[in-house]
Amino acid sequence: MSEYIPTIGLEIHSELKTRTKMFCSSKNDANETRPNVNICPICMAHPGTLPVINAEAVKSVLRVGVALGATLADYTEFDRKNYFYPDLPKGYQLSQYEYPLVSGGELNGIAITRIHLEEDTASSVHTEDPSTSSGQGGVTTIDYNRAGVPLMELVTEPVITSAKQAGDFARELQLLLRTLGASDANMEKGEMRVEANVSVSKGNQLGTKVEIKNLNSFRAMERAVEYEIKRQTALLERGEKVVQETRGWDESKQSTFVQRVKEGSADYRYFPDPDLPSLKLSELPEYSEETLRKSLPELPRERRSRYLALGVKGEDTELYMREPMLGAFFEGVIAGFKGDKSRVVLASNYIANDLVALLRDDEKRDTDYRANMPISARNFSKVIEMLSERKISSRAAKGILAESVKSGRDPEEVARSENLYQMSAGSDFEAVVRSTLATNPSVVADYRAGKLAALEYLVGQSMKATKGAADPSTLRELTLKLIKEA
Repeated sequence: MSEYIPTIGLEIHSELKTRTKMFCSSKNDANETRPNVNICPICMAHPGTLPVINAEAVKSVLRVGVALGATLADYTEFDRKNYFYPDLPKGYQLSQYEYPLVSGGELNGIAITRIHLEEDTASSVHTEDPSTSSGQGGVTTIDYNRAGVPLMELVTEPVITSAKQAGDFARELQLLLRTLGASDANMEKGEMRVEANVSVSKGNQLGTKVEIKNLNSFRAMERAVEYEIKRQTALLERGEKVVQETRGWDESKQSTFVQRVKEGSADYRYFPDPDLPSLKLSELPEYSEETLRKSLPELPRERRSRYLALGVKGEDTELYMREPMLGAFFEGVIAGFKGDKSRVVLASNYIANDLVALLRDDEKRDTDYRANMPISARNFSKVIEMLSERKISSRAAKGILAESVKSGRDPEEVARSENLYQMSAGSDFEAVVRSTLATNPSVVADYRAGKLAALEYLVGQSMKATKGAADPSTLRELTLKLIKEA
């Protein structure tokens, strides 16, 4: 019996990082906690008011389109999408239907259908009644600060085949939006919301689509998609039909639930908004693809390729991509290495392992390294330079790094004051090695009996005695020489 094949398409909404809202001059501030302060007659839909298109929002969406290798619109217009909901002031939403700003493109190998621009709704705030055991009987209030905020919607083709692939796509889009400065895309703040359309079938024909709305974290989206694939498969296995509907995700129950029967485009009664002009983008030089391309920073895929070409490990590369503070720090460290791959790789190893471990220890003490790195890129570079020039041992480097992170002291000053500079002259350490051999006769005997690990133990003891100031290879050679002479 052939297995059911899942097909997934994503609709991702992202609030754009503009100074003002989409069609008025009210402030666009996702961090505002006071209700109903960033509002005006336009975004509150008072009679007689006229909207004006936010040019920066249009440009932001077009830049995303260029970054995705998509086709930019020559002509575009805004439509009225009609439906009633308490947090929609006008009773319709200004959106785009037939003529989106962007068509096509791809990300992570996933084909994109379209990207269009619209306005966000207000926020419904639900307050439970504390006097009842169930919390029912509370009130719902509306905060209109978010109403009218520019909202980019990206729709993929239905070509995604697993929850993981869907999660990887959404994470990469978030990274791209942040890189472009188009959106902060913080899911916990509602700045990025994901909806997944899921169907299963056995043949080439798509199954009945179910939409899962307003998923507010990547993990929630992945779990919801996985659950829905299993739910639909079980229905079909029992000979039942999948109903086309909109479902929500219950995090506590780890299951989807019915919200409403899914509307079709005809239900929204789209028509061009008579108060907004259509745009002939080809007649506006500032929106040309060439101009927009010149404004793009290094894109995530380009940055990945550069790091990998320098020899940085894949997992370290992803760390720098996902942690902006660490990524910027890594860039600052390697800036002076002029493409020296050995130093770049060495720096990456120490950042991804030793420095991150030290920072996480600091984080437990309420020090947020994402806002304040406790060591400068220049000081970290000094540690790498001393290490690569064999002025200090790897053990000494770890100690110097820990001290510099803790106190901010200059690494070279730490090395001098703690006598950690590495010396390579064998005679300087002969007494240390002789003492190590004299105090560990059983280990010497083990080495002579063929236990090679015994040699490393002896070298380690000598390193400990020199506080890491000796060159390990020199100590190893000296240890072998003195064992042979004994």
